[in-house]
Amino acid sequence: MKAATLRTFQAVHTWTGLLAGFALFVAFYAGALTVFHDAIAAWQNPPWRSVADANVPLTALIDRLVAQHPQAKDDFGIVLPTDASHAAYAYWDGGDGARFATYSGMAAPSDEEPAGQLADFIYALHDSLGLPVLGLYLMGIVSLLYGLALISGVLIHLPRLASDLFALRAGPNLKRLWQDAHNAIGVLSLPFHIIFAVTGALLCLFTLTLAALNTIAFDGKLYQAYAQVINTAPVIAPSKLPAAMLPPDVLVERARQAAQAGKVTRFEPDYLHYLHYGDRNAVIEVRGLSQHTLGTYGTVALSAADGRVLSTHVGTTHSINGISNSAIYGLHFGSFGGAIVRWLYFMLGLGGAFLFYSGNLLWIESRRKRRHVDQPRRTRVMARATIGVCIGTCLGISGAFAATWISIQLGIDAALPQRVACYGLFAASCGYASVRPIPRSAVELLLATALLTAAVALADLIANAGMLARDLAPQSQSVLGVDVTGLAMSLVFAALARATMRRARHGDPHSVWALA
Repeated sequence: MKAATLRTFQAVHTWTGLLAGFALFVAFYAGALTVFHDAIAAWQNPPWRSVADANVPLTALIDRLVAQHPQAKDDFGIVLPTDASHAAYAYWDGGDGARFATYSGMAAPSDEEPAGQLADFIYALHDSLGLPVLGLYLMGIVSLLYGLALISGVLIHLPRLASDLFALRAGPNLKRLWQDAHNAIGVLSLPFHIIFAVTGALLCLFTLTLAALNTIAFDGKLYQAYAQVINTAPVIAPSKLPAAMLPPDVLVERARQAAQAGKVTRFEPDYLHYLHYGDRNAVIEVRGLSQHTLGTYGTVALSAADGRVLSTHVGTTHSINGISNSAIYGLHFGSFGGAIVRWLYFMLGLGGAFLFYSGNLLWIESRRKRRHVDQPRRTRVMARATIGVCIGTCLGISGAFAATWISIQLGIDAALPQRVACYGLFAASCGYASVRPIPRSAVELLLATALLTAAVALADLIANAGMLARDLAPQSQSVLGVDVTGLAMSLVFAALARATMRRARHGDPHSVWALA
């Protein structure tokens, strides 16, 4: 490869990484936690501490919905709880927008989905940086830049890939060690990063792409055609004849049996969609999650009156469109596998966050003046930004855990405290990093993150020790797993703080990381 071409790829890799790096750090760190979405949900509401309406039968929820909002009978959905400690809720079109309500809130439905779930908040940080709509499209653009950084990075290191892949040259040259670690993690996890970049762009930019193609190439007919293609329930006109509906639990069990005929090992329903409820031709569509298949999400449509299976789109019975769409989600979130795959995705998420953090450090090191104590302003600004955004993200998410735990103890809704704690600590970290000496701010923020993370995990373990000792159910194991993982991560943050302090005291004095 010509030297000029190599320099071009290096410039592309550097600037795409810098432009997208901060957003990608947030997405990867939050995404690593999102892999254990259900475990975090169980941590917030363990089996011995159920939310309101958790024990309300689905039949009672639907009966109250159609009694108080009869206009919803033609088309409504039921979002099933992730476990017995959570409550199902209904949603329907209220005429001027969507409406959401649990059993006790049916008289005054909300125009927003139930909030306060920590797992959903962390998912929103991963999905859209916590910014509705705009953040989703921003992350789509970031995913494209991410893909460009991957391609240029491979082309840069391709000539010496075999010789440098497993080289971790420890010694006084810390830049070379960081470079080796950055390259090794990037290359070894490259297939997964390609998957994350492609599926991330598809998930975030799909709506915009559909709108553009609808206008440019399909003469305004694409939306209707797309709706027909992805529709998995047969279109049956209402008979106008009333009929009794089978209980939803019976229909869910029949859907599970039909799904397992599609050669999937599990089918865990998470959503019900009713059409023409109370009519003889009523249809229920049961969506569920299967493992050990790329078509992780599938649906079974049944007659709500007699339970006949009308269509099945699960496992081997998936259509090409269905399995392609479902595979995007499965590959992005690792939902196609079991515990080993989830832990692999968790480590890949943390490794991805490290890639962008180390990339910034390499940029700073490559531009420092090696014979001067005073460093260029651009390196100092980048160092402060890296500390504030990256460590601030970790501290903010730990703050959201702390706020959720305190809210539970006080018996108040956790939605607002979560956001105040997360965004407040993030903003405070950025401000702190901008005024404190660079090495001290890095060490102190890492220590704060370690202490807060450990404090939340220890407080929860102490508070729930009795229950955890008596109950070894899977949900209880999830609670214990979240706390133990929190303690392990606090040790990692403490080790990073120690290493940063050692670098500040004994490293090259001609660096932004050196103590003055």
